[in-house]
Amino acid sequence: MFEQWTTQDTTAVLLTLRVALCCVGLLLLPGVFLGWLLARKQFIGRSWLEAAIHLPLVLPPVVVGYGLLVLTGRQSWIGSFFEQTLGLPIAFTWLAAVLASSVMALPLMVRTVKLAIESVDKGQEQAASVCGASPWRVWWTITFPAAWPGLLTGMILAFARSVGEFGATITFAGNIEGHTRTLPLAIFSAMQRTDGDASVHRLVIASIILSLAAVFVSEWMSRKYRDANLRSEHARSRP
Repeated sequence: MFEQWTTQDTTAVLLTLRVALCCVGLLLLPGVFLGWLLARKQFIGRSWLEAAIHLPLVLPPVVVGYGLLVLTGRQSWIGSFFEQTLGLPIAFTWLAAVLASSVMALPLMVRTVKLAIESVDKGQEQAASVCGASPWRVWWTITFPAAWPGLLTGMILAFARSVGEFGATITFAGNIEGHTRTLPLAIFSAMQRTDGDASVHRLVIASIILSLAAVFVSEWMSRKYRDANLRSEHARSRP
């Protein structure tokens, strides 16, 4: 099967990895911030913000893609600004695939981070603040270490969601071979061909391998983190 692996297959895999990694990088700061905001702060419009963040989970992906196309397409002021001023078109480019994947993955990232931060003992954070620790110090010394496994899970979920993204991507980025044709789109294109069965099988297996690799890395890093914490606690408990 893999003896017939083509350069188009390689391009689809590499583009998928590129889009997924950029998606995780793009979501890291806003995802963590929004998760922390929803977990620790009470403010007017909080429920509306949370509903808006989770909207891509319940909307058809094609609707999300069309919305992005309207907002950042060449006819919009955002799209025209990026294209005419910065020379950087968004719609129907690989950047559109990144943006579409990021919007679809944001709810998973925020939800996971929110639950992770909510599981951290607020008493420890308050005690550190009373002792004079700044909010940044409280975050880096108490909240972040305790919530790290959940943050990592959110990153892996965002990566996996990006790898599997189809509807919003094909609507907003198109299905351009070598430019926006990620693995799901390559599988879809191969299914349209009468001789595409072998290609479909190869690409499906590649998708499964990518997803399993992401889960394996997540479990490995979580295990390393837990082991490091256990060693640290053991060292502190010694007389």
